[in-house]
Amino acid sequence: MKWQDGRRSSNVEDDRASSMRTSSGSLGMLIPIIRFLLGSKIGRIVLVIGVVAYFMGYNPLALLDGGASTQREPTDSPQEQEKLAFVSAVLAQTEDVWGEIFKSAGARYEEPGLRLFRDQIASGCGFASAQTGPFYCPRDRKIYLDLSFFDELANKYKAGGDFAQAYVIAHEVGHHVQTLQGTTRKVSSLRDRLSAAEYNAMQVRLELQADCYAGLWARHSQQARQWLQAGDIESAINAAGQIGDDHLQQQHSGVVRPETFTHGSSAQRQRWFMRGFETGRVSDCNTFGAAEL
Repeated sequence: MKWQDGRRSSNVEDDRASSMRTSSGSLGMLIPIIRFLLGSKIGRIVLVIGVVAYFMGYNPLALLDGGASTQREPTDSPQEQEKLAFVSAVLAQTEDVWGEIFKSAGARYEEPGLRLFRDQIASGCGFASAQTGPFYCPRDRKIYLDLSFFDELANKYKAGGDFAQAYVIAHEVGHHVQTLQGTTRKVSSLRDRLSAAEYNAMQVRLELQADCYAGLWARHSQQARQWLQAGDIESAINAAGQIGDDHLQQQHSGVVRPETFTHGSSAQRQRWFMRGFETGRVSDCNTFGAAEL
């Protein structure tokens, strides 16, 4: 994937240097501390201040670790700077592609933000950790990414390669497109009207559409830049397969329960990515109208 010569997005926020970390030891100390604080008026005030700080993006539990931080590559190292440049280049290409698609439909594409963080972060959708994996928050319309996920993608899921990483970013951008289209809101409105299994099924269709949008982006960006190389599409397909619900459940417990799927099976994720890549049409990514996924 020849990404180095592309433009860089101005919508990337680098919050890695100010990331938050909570150790398991801190969590173990949390319950008795809360009980102690609730025992006095001053303690309750301190507790309220801590909660407010938490939702403002600060981690009061970090004080229990003496300000300790994860030992990882400095954010200004050449390796980390290259990762930042890569993310910015891929995001820029999603902006260009979706900008043109929305323009051709007579609409304006509102670009999402992308926040890089380490370990933990407070988002518009609540507090999240790196264990959550990359995610999109429709409330603040930002993508959240801890770059360590790319190492996990390569080492744990055996899905390395820069285009596999680009697929992850494009998938999250797909969720942003769904927010602009109103699809995310419509699905969320069904939560109280459906059973858990039925709502999971709707979530699967939402995720598969984002996969299709990622494939669609790949096609349009390739047509515009000719930046894909041999094996790139295969690496994205492999990534989609490695993070399918059935594959993950089989690895974790040895039992596959389709009614609990929230992202789709490996075959479904691969199929919808390729559908977007092969057709390049938004209308062909209508997973909600598909009789079979």
